[in-house]
Amino acid sequence: MILASNLTSPELGTIVWTTIIFLLLLLLLRIFAWKPIMDAIKAREESIKGSLESAEEAREEMKRLKADNEAIMEEARKERDELLREARDARDKMIAEAKKQAKNEADKLLQKALTGIERGKTMAINDIRNQIASLSVEIAEKILDEKLKDSREQNKLIEKLLDDMDLKGN
Repeated sequence: MILASNLTSPELGTIVWTTIIFLLLLLLLRIFAWKPIMDAIKAREESIKGSLESAEEAREEMKRLKADNEAIMEEARKERDELLREARDARDKMIAEAKKQAKNEADKLLQKALTGIERGKTMAINDIRNQIASLSVEIAEKILDEKLKDSREQNKLIEKLLDDMDLKGN
C-alpha cells in the first residue's frame, strides 16, 4: 500500500526533477533532433511535390504523345487511302490501255483478213475468168472444127471475115 500511495501522490522533488529532465530532453530534442526531423520532413514533402509535378508533366506528355500518335495514324491512313486510290487509278488506266491496244490489234487483224479475203476473191474471179475464157476458146475451137470440116464452109467463113475487115477498114 505504501507503493500505491507513492505513485498517486508523488513528492515535490520527484515532480521537479521529472519536469527538469523532461524540459532538458525537449531542449536536446529541439537542438539536435527537431531541426533534422523537420528538414527531413520538408525534404520528403519537396520530393513528393516534385514527384507529383513530374507525374503531372508525364501525364501531359503522354496526352501530347497520344495526340501526336493519333495525328500520325490519321496521316498514315490518309496516305494509305491515297496510295490505294492511285493504285486503283493506275490499274484502271492499264486495263483501259490494254483494251484499247487489243481492239487496235483486233482491228488490224480484221483488216488484214478482209484484205486477204478481197485478194483471194479477186484472184478467184480472175481464175474463173481465165478458165471461162479457156473453156470458151476450147468450145469455139471444137465448134469451128466441126463446122469447118467441110471446105465449102471454110471458104464461106473466110469471105465473110474478109468482108468484115473491108468494112471496118473503110
